Amino acid sequence: METNERSSVESGMRRVFAVLGSVIFFFIAPGTVAALVPWWISGWRFQAPLLGFGFLRVVGVLFFIAGGLILLDSFARFAFQGLGTPAPVFPTRHLVVTGLYRHERNPIYVANVLVIVGQGLLFGDVRLLAYGALVWLAFHLVVLGYEEPTLQATFGREYESFCAHVPRWLPRARPWRPAAED
Repeated sequence: METNERSSVESGMRRVFAVLGSVIFFFIAPGTVAALVPWWISGWRFQAPLLGFGFLRVVGVLFFIAGGLILLDSFARFAFQGLGTPAPVFPTRHLVVTGLYRHERNPIYVANVLVIVGQGLLFGDVRLLAYGALVWLAFHLVVLGYEEPTLQATFGREYESFCAHVPRWLPRARPWRPAAED
């Protein structure tokens, strides 16, 4: 088999594993953190609207939908562009710096928190809001203690440039364009 053919087959197989791995990890990680645990906490039962404001339920639905769409988009980018998964056991080959990653560095974590807070607002459950805050704190510690050092070691200057231009949590208004695109 020629080198180009072998490379093409290997790339295709990696993409298949990336997609399958991302789908499995999607159900394991966000499925647990943003669906199963909130259900355990709240039973997904409606309580009185928080602070008596019914419009917070609408905000909750919008947060929930936005978070779900961000998760789907981010997982797809990891599989198709990064050729890997968000799971450390099958990391990406390429740093993902497209889509929402041009606005902030951690859309998957932000999306999980949006889904949780959305449920808290929808169901009027303060316990879910507290859980969302704890999840964000745990994500922050993982990002600082594991993810950023690992990505720095893996992608070097490319990741340094990404960090210098794209905030960790709060999105920038205008998307960052890597120098290679100019």
